Amino acid sequence: MEIRVLFFGMLKDLAGRAHESLTLPDGATLADVVRHYQERVPRLREMVGSIAMSVNQEYAGPEHKLKAGDEIGLLPPVSGGMDDAEGGAPPGQPAGRLRCATIVRTRIDTQAVLRGIKQPADGATVVFEGVARDNTRGRRTLHLDYEAYEGMALKEMEALAEQALAKFKVRDLAMVHRLGRVEIGETSVLIVVASAHRVAAFEACRWLIDTLKRTVPIWKKEYFEDGVVWADGEPFPEEIRRVEGSPAGGRASK
Repeated sequence: MEIRVLFFGMLKDLAGRAHESLTLPDGATLADVVRHYQERVPRLREMVGSIAMSVNQEYAGPEHKLKAGDEIGLLPPVSGGMDDAEGGAPPGQPAGRLRCATIVRTRIDTQAVLRGIKQPADGATVVFEGVARDNTRGRRTLHLDYEAYEGMALKEMEALAEQALAKFKVRDLAMVHRLGRVEIGETSVLIVVASAHRVAAFEACRWLIDTLKRTVPIWKKEYFEDGVVWADGEPFPEEIRRVEGSPAGGRASK
């Protein structure tokens, strides 16, 4: 059977391509895919404990049985994480939003999104902007570049939005993430939460950005004066199975 394999972030650099077709025997699993690439790309063995996998844009474990035509994603830890703690919305999006989550490639217009969310009944509106800063660990940053497993990323963002609406009982929210080149000082991710009470709005906003940075397949490349690197990511949460078949734990190598 033939499947399609997608590579992202530093795995794309190691494999030397973004995607390819792979022929496997019937009954093959995700573990067989990983073994194939460990033999072909030896450095992958060093990263095996931090890589997650997906089948048709859903996270899956190594025992998952494959079928012809499946789309497999090999996913390094996503951008952001604890080190990152410390554009425009699409035309018409704020006024007539069809979903809580959006991915854009132009500047994010925070005020337009905020206007589209706020209602007279809201007692609190919390806004979080993730902004490209001019330094990382003592190195001067020139600009950032974001890439994503876009279809899966949007599905994961929409799922997070639904969870937050139910979990924190907030009235409405919007999440916007930018892809492509982001200049210093520009917004890469925006979260707006509206609620009758401030506590729920703050808690929902914090939970959304922290969870997005650990689970949504978006990767950040940092451009410095003296080189380029993919940003280290926070280990995947325990509920996301990694290549070895156990909960994630440990960072990927640069």
